[in-house]
Amino acid sequence: MLNGFRLVLVEDDEIMGSSLLQRLELEGASVQWFKQARPALGALRTPRVPVNAVICDIRLPDGDGESLFNTLCQTVNPPPFLFITGHGGVEQAVRLMQAGAAEYVTKPFEMPVFLDRLSMLLNAQSDDQADPTIGISSAALRVDELALQAAASDRPVLIRGGPGTGKALVARRIHDQSDRRAAPFVTVNIARDPNLDAALFGEQGAVRTVGDGTLFLQALSRLPGEQQLKLLHVLDDGFDGRIIASCGHDMEQIMAGGGFLPDLYFRLDMLEIPVPPLADRTDDAVWLASRLFDQFNARRKTPLSGISRLAEQAIRAHDWPGGGREVRSRLARAIETASGDHLQPADLFPERIAGEDRIMTLAEARAAAERRQIIEALERVDGQIGQAAKLLDVSRTTLWDKMQKLGLSGQSD
Repeated sequence: MLNGFRLVLVEDDEIMGSSLLQRLELEGASVQWFKQARPALGALRTPRVPVNAVICDIRLPDGDGESLFNTLCQTVNPPPFLFITGHGGVEQAVRLMQAGAAEYVTKPFEMPVFLDRLSMLLNAQSDDQADPTIGISSAALRVDELALQAAASDRPVLIRGGPGTGKALVARRIHDQSDRRAAPFVTVNIARDPNLDAALFGEQGAVRTVGDGTLFLQALSRLPGEQQLKLLHVLDDGFDGRIIASCGHDMEQIMAGGGFLPDLYFRLDMLEIPVPPLADRTDDAVWLASRLFDQFNARRKTPLSGISRLAEQAIRAHDWPGGGREVRSRLARAIETASGDHLQPADLFPERIAGEDRIMTLAEARAAAERRQIIEALERVDGQIGQAAKLLDVSRTTLWDKMQKLGLSGQSD
């Protein structure tokens, strides 16, 4: 069931840790067990071999799992985390899941339930690569249009966007539609690879093995200075392949602080494709949830009938700070725990129901409704603020002010 997977277990309880270690190894996994956060942090920052997932108790004797996860996120792109928590820590676990952690289980739990969630988490990593598109909204279709334009060119491409927005899917789309589609597509995750220099420039490194294919560099902003110089020399000496890179929105800030070579940045930023956050693509959130519903529902012994209208409205209203990964995590959990015929808001967002002791104020309801209406208008006009203002019958300045308050983005026209 878990053959070939490399796992890190962070659990201070001897009985719990021994039980999990024994069962995980029985299932075929290779497990490294830590009883404190500090040594686990050191091992995960510089792993000897790639780690597929981390199983971590939230309560630890020298800290907590949240601090471990957040510290890792500041320096590397951590592997998926499955958190173990008591009932009192559910709110914290949900917050971590929104920040990018993949899943959590609540003590006490049955071992088959734990193994099912872990398997789903591990399988999701490969499932994420199966779909060639990021959505159906006008913003997503614009991204696909830019990807097809990039595929017709041979210049380097820089794909920019937050976590879980689908940057890897866009890179693969460009390659598959280009004249290089029959050549290798080689991915190097700069933030995660423990032997980055060898992975890029070694005898069997990506620069050599990609040939005239596509080299996809994830988390470009994390490339160390020494490797930046080497990559620049590779480009100067003549590189037969094509480079596509992805990054967040912090490249200019890093470059201004001396953390990235301007010469290399401008060599790689010949064509740029911005990928909007899922919060600005509500149609895509519903579309992705629907696709994942079909995928996860097929594994259920008694399949659900569908996603309720109220649940769909809740999906549209949510900000999705964790992007597509959060959609996947919430759908997987909701389908597993749902008790009715249809998926309901409480199944997707149990923390809202558990923590609610008041109804939404009129001001909060008005802000949520305005956000939905503005997003819909922007999607209809491909993000053009002036045109959206006309649809909403407000001035461009008024719309801009509301967008700033609601954290929405658009483009000048």
